[in-house]
Amino acid sequence: MHSNKNILVIDDEQVVLDAVKKILVSENFNVEESKDATDALKKIDKHKYDLILCDIMMPDIDGFKFLDELNHRKNDTPVIMTTGYSTVENAVNSLYKGAIDFIPKPFTVEELLNSIFRGIKYIEVQKKISSNNVSKHDPTLAYVPCPTKYFRLGYASWVSIEKKGSALIGITDLFLKTISSVLDIQLMKTDEEIIQGNPCAQISSTDLLTHSVLAPVSGRIIETNQELQKNKTIIEKDPYFEGWLYRIIPNDTKYELQRLISCSSDRI
Repeated sequence: MHSNKNILVIDDEQVVLDAVKKILVSENFNVEESKDATDALKKIDKHKYDLILCDIMMPDIDGFKFLDELNHRKNDTPVIMTTGYSTVENAVNSLYKGAIDFIPKPFTVEELLNSIFRGIKYIEVQKKISSNNVSKHDPTLAYVPCPTKYFRLGYASWVSIEKKGSALIGITDLFLKTISSVLDIQLMKTDEEIIQGNPCAQISSTDLLTHSVLAPVSGRIIETNQELQKNKTIIEKDPYFEGWLYRIIPNDTKYELQRLISCSSDRI
């Protein structure tokens, strides 16, 4: 199934490289490894990879500088970041700099594979879009960018600031296109606090995988979308309006919005 997908794994711990390689090879991925970013960049110059799994804390060039270097080289290979120093700042900064996902260590086999599978689907969606043949071949892979006045955390979640000071948050259409159809959504409760960069919802898909949704901003939940509990398909049909997850009172939008990507840039 994945025999034609090439993944580069970058980590300065050999035990991590061995474990990740064993898991991915068992799923028929082609895997190469590097113990530092300098070696990885040399390999990237010579070979084409479909996906890169990269640790943040490395001795020569850290994961953030690695993302900057890929951007400087105009290399658009999707990157999933990992780290044992799991902080909100690391997660948010990774996604702001262009990583498509963030996995804190230690991660389970399921967490790793779920992220990898979304990454592979992300590649397929982007290739379909860039080919301009989506409508002819597979219209289900077309996705709608979030509205221009919204902000997004990576490609996964969005926030819309309302005039009265509250905010709506939800899941992007692109993220939904990287998973199978939604089977169930587990939401937090009213009055609970969500934290930017931390999981705020869990989606179970019809292929029996579970996907965490990271919160785009921090705040107190004042309302959950009860219609989602009645009809899960709303989130796939209308993810930016009727399919919102929470209405919250945000903690510090002035600071946190600076760490998000303006959806208006998706149309430039």
